Amino acid sequence: MAENAAGKQRGAPFKKGQSGNPKGKPKGARHKVTILAEKLMEDEAEAVIRAVVDKAKEGDMTAARIVVDRIAPVRKGRPIQLKLPKVETADDVAAAMAAIISAMADGAITPEEATAAASVLEARRRAIETQEFERRLAALEEQGKGQ
Repeated sequence: MAENAAGKQRGAPFKKGQSGNPKGKPKGARHKVTILAEKLMEDEAEAVIRAVVDKAKEGDMTAARIVVDRIAPVRKGRPIQLKLPKVETADDVAAAMAAIISAMADGAITPEEATAAASVLEARRRAIETQEFERRLAALEEQGKGQ
């Protein structure tokens, strides 16, 4: 590595692939700023909450929204009731998918709920496919041993 006239290190001080701290940051270690911020929030949490609630009571709609969002947050999903056939084969997956599409078309579930249900069915289809592949591979291996 090149050195300047003062004899100080120039450029990257470590060889490529070598770290200055090979063990890295210990697990669970937290940054001092994070610890300080948490301490400040802990000490002032009650006062901040009280101030927000007081502002909401005074008619501040932003404060009111903050309070309501914490008390009754918007649900990201809901349980849905669908009559689906037992899903054990690829044909069953197709029938279940048809039932989901029908429920969405009828308005029983939202398009987002249909997408979520379809993704679960897709995972089941892949699992069925994997089982079938393993079964066929085992049969071929068994057949190869007999020859």
